[in-house]
Amino acid sequence: MIIATTPTLEGYKITEYRGVGTAQAIMGANIGRDFLAGLTDIFGGRSGQYEGKIEEASNTALEELKVKAKAKGANAIVGIDFDFGTVGSSESMMLCVVSGTFVMVEKQ
Repeated sequence: MIIATTPTLEGYKITEYRGVGTAQAIMGANIGRDFLAGLTDIFGGRSGQYEGKIEEASNTALEELKVKAKAKGANAIVGIDFDFGTVGSSESMMLCVVSGTFVMVEKQ
């Protein structure tokens, strides 16, 4: 499966559009992660704990999008876009939504 954030693929011709798809992943944060992130907020620096969860959510959503594209008979996804946010009453869950256009491509 070829994936790209661009609307076209260099060296390939889009021969058919198979639809637009979305996939999402929601990852819960835990008390320990919140505590460590709080220390990072106080002392500065990067929060590896949250970065890891964001990467996990991104990868999970992207893999789900690939499965949906294959089910539609596509061999590529173009125009991929990632959106992130938080959900839940305490906003302690991280959300990743990925969308893209399912297409059939062939080499030019």
